Amino acid sequence: MPIVTIQVTREGTTPGAASITAEEKAALIKGSSQLLLDVLGKPLDSTFVVIEEVDLDNWGWGGLPVPEFRRRRAQTG
Repeated sequence: MPIVTIQVTREGTTPGAASITAEEKAALIKGSSQLLLDVLGKPLDSTFVVIEEVDLDNWGWGGLPVPEFRRRRAQTG
């Protein structure tokens, strides 16, 4: 039984959104499950998809917390 874990940042995809929407999550689950069916022949009812939302202050990029990395990038960019 395959288990797929998808990590997304808890920022949302539209201004003011704090996370991705239920519809977006459903699309990720459907698409991931279909991919495993198409590529590996794994039945949809045996595939588990876990979506983990990561708070912005819980990840970094380029050796910096993401907000600081983005701030610096915006200043040079």
